Amino acid sequence: MAQIKALNALEPFLALTKSATSPRAAADLVTRATSTPNTYVFAELLQSPQIQALPQAPEYAHLNEQQTLKLRQLSLLTLAKDPHNLSYASLQSALGLSDARALEDLVISAIYADLITAQLDPHNQVVHVSSVSPLRDLAPNSIPSMLASLQEWSGRCTTTLAELEAQIAAIKDTAAQKHGEKKAWTSKTEELIDDEKSFEKGAHGHNQSNVVSRAVAGMRSGRYGKRDRGGNSIEVEADDDEAMDLDDNQDLNEGFEGAASGAGKKRVNRRKM
Repeated sequence: MAQIKALNALEPFLALTKSATSPRAAADLVTRATSTPNTYVFAELLQSPQIQALPQAPEYAHLNEQQTLKLRQLSLLTLAKDPHNLSYASLQSALGLSDARALEDLVISAIYADLITAQLDPHNQVVHVSSVSPLRDLAPNSIPSMLASLQEWSGRCTTTLAELEAQIAAIKDTAAQKHGEKKAWTSKTEELIDDEKSFEKGAHGHNQSNVVSRAVAGMRSGRYGKRDRGGNSIEVEADDDEAMDLDDNQDLNEGFEGAASGAGKKRVNRRKM
């Protein structure tokens, strides 16, 4: 935006170069162009033949007050690019200013002209510059070095972009791997939960059978258990089902025989009576 504004301000003076055929007219054109506000780029004006011929007329090699201010403002733009060399003393020496007050006035005029964004620090005697407008003309033969710098910068950008793309690809691969591991872990967990439920269901039915078997064995043990000499109960093994079944049949037979014997005795007694 600042460059467009400066070029538009210079445009009328470029149109007048064709009519400035005499040294006096060319010098007057330069004076007006450099003294006008908002004109800070002059490369196109200086390249015109009429202006190139002015060094041949020494009587016009002078600067007025406005030209001197404009020149110092542009010089301040160049100096402001080095933030480590912006003390009052160094700026006064480079700009040809007599005191700190003159330097502060110059900095303030550059700030109001939107040439720099800066703050004055009188206590520490330093100028803090945060931004500089790109309004300096290129020095002669500076294009090759500028192209080399741009190519170097472009190479660094290409390398950085390649590194970023590699890092992004690695992050995506890691994320995909973690997603797959999480999915497999979830599937395995669900499978284990299903297996546990099936096992618990089967174990519940088996346990019920075991409980019934142990209950029957306990009842048989309590019914047919024998006592030792000390009066202690001797438990019958619950697993010996066949022996217990034989004992049950024997007891039943003995019961029937006893009952029959008793009945016979009763008949005998009745006959005696």
